[in-house]
Amino acid sequence: MIRKHSATLHGHRTSFSLEDEFWTELKAIAASRSVPLAALISEIDDSRAPDSNLSSALRLHVLYWLKNGAAGA
Repeated sequence: MIRKHSATLHGHRTSFSLEDEFWTELKAIAASRSVPLAALISEIDDSRAPDSNLSSALRLHVLYWLKNGAAGA
């Protein structure tokens, strides 16, 4: 199921929609890197292409992380 989430990035609230499975993986990535989830989302937001949206960038980050064995993301 797709759910809306929100986060504060650089002092501004933003929202994004993610399937539960992607949300679960994002939390696992943050935990494995010992960083707060908000910091991980901010990092992904900062590195995404200007013409992409945050939801897509988050999904692609999870995909990259899983495809690279959680080592190279």
